[in-house]
Amino acid sequence: MVFTPLKNIFGGNKKDDKKMAVKVPESVLKKQATQAKIADQAKQASYDAKQKKRQDKKDAIAAAEKYAAEYKAADEAAIANRREAKAQGGFFVPAQPKVALIIRIRGTIGVSPKAKKIMQLFRLRQIHNASFVKLNESTVRMLRLIEPYVTYGYPSRSTIEKLILKRGFGKLNKQRIPIADNSVIEEGVGSVGIKCCADLIHEICTVGPHFKEANNFLWPFKLTSPRGGFSNKTKLVHFLEGGEAGNRGEEINKLVKRMI
Repeated sequence: MVFTPLKNIFGGNKKDDKKMAVKVPESVLKKQATQAKIADQAKQASYDAKQKKRQDKKDAIAAAEKYAAEYKAADEAAIANRREAKAQGGFFVPAQPKVALIIRIRGTIGVSPKAKKIMQLFRLRQIHNASFVKLNESTVRMLRLIEPYVTYGYPSRSTIEKLILKRGFGKLNKQRIPIADNSVIEEGVGSVGIKCCADLIHEICTVGPHFKEANNFLWPFKLTSPRGGFSNKTKLVHFLEGGEAGNRGEEINKLVKRMI
């Protein structure tokens, strides 16, 4: 008995297999090419994003070091000026502060329309809201009109830094976004050269040329009631008379420390 191979029965061979192979449609080939192109673009975009993140981190560290050296030089110059003035038998008068921190300590009951409008301009719409204000003749006059309802003073560099790092929120597309990353700052005020937290703090401390943009980017700080609270008897009294309202100078730093 002779057995015939299955190949010969069905007529199968390599040449016939190639002839019988179904061609891939043109639309499928185009789709595969498009998908491959999209994958390459996504890979390149991911790589570019990583490189940008590394470069931004380097720039932020360099900016922080530059500002730290600048602050150190300013502090040393102030100490040297005090010592020189003391040696000559005089007194060293530091420059007038350029920025003030305002905290609202009273509600809306009994507030006059003019004072209410000024507090809206300063973005103090709720009790315990705080914001920075550039000091000039007009803002000083406005502060005097709302003294019974707010307390304000001259924040130190460390106070400004703590407020932004611990209670800082930015305004992006009219939304309150926490400043958890430098990308939030870059998206909000990167167009004016403020790209990291160190740039933002420096702009507020020194009242730089883009103070208005930096301050408008910062959402008004929402502070808590101070540890120990305010006294109902002294809350309506001026700070110089033993109360809480009005100008308290550098003592504002102690109050902010209790409210953060």
